[in-house]
Parts: sequence; structure tokens; C-alpha cells
Amino acid sequence: MKHALQGIKTIVTEERNMRKHISFGIFPILLGWFFKVSSMEWIIIITCIFLVIIMEFLNTIFETVVDMVTEYTFHPLAKKAKDIAAGAVLVTGIFTLIVAAIIFLPKFISLYI
Repeated sequence: MKHALQGIKTIVTEERNMRKHISFGIFPILLGWFFKVSSMEWIIIITCIFLVIIMEFLNTIFETVVDMVTEYTFHPLAKKAKDIAAGAVLVTGIFTLIVAAIIFLPKFISLYI
């Protein structure tokens, strides 16, 4: 448990993107509270937020291991691995935005109809 908590502390304090993901994750929580979303919508929203955060953990792991193995020297395969890991975070973020649109757009529209 001690090492796991240290890992969380490290990624939050050292990785700017993780802090951004956590900050952006607060927004749909506030929207869910405002719109009084259903239990199933809450499960989906929280799952999406955690998927993005987990993918950022994995991306950071890949980047750290690649940097360690290459000793910070450029290698095309290292770049490929890091780009693919970053792409996984992006795809997860796009998926999350689509899910958020499906949940929240009808709620926003109903405010104006």
C-alpha cells in the first residue's frame, strides 16, 4: 500500500498531464450533480474518468521505462512506443468526450426547450 500511494503521489506531483486529467474529471462530476444523472449514468461517467486516468498511468509507465532503457537517447522504436502510448490516452479521451456528449447534450438541450 505504501508503494502504491507513493506511485500515485509521484504521478500527480511530477506529471502535468495527470493533473490536467484530474482537473478535467471534476467537470463531468459537477455536471452530473447539477443534472441529477441516474445511477447508471454515474457509473458510466466515473468509469470514463478512471479510464482516462488509468491510461495516463500506463502512458507514464511506458515513457519512464523507455527513457530508462534508452538512457534518454533517441531511438525510432522508443519514439514509436511513446507515441502509441500517448495515442492510447488520446483515444480514451475522445471516447470519454463522446460518452459525455451522449449523456449531457440532451440534458443541455432540455434546458432550452
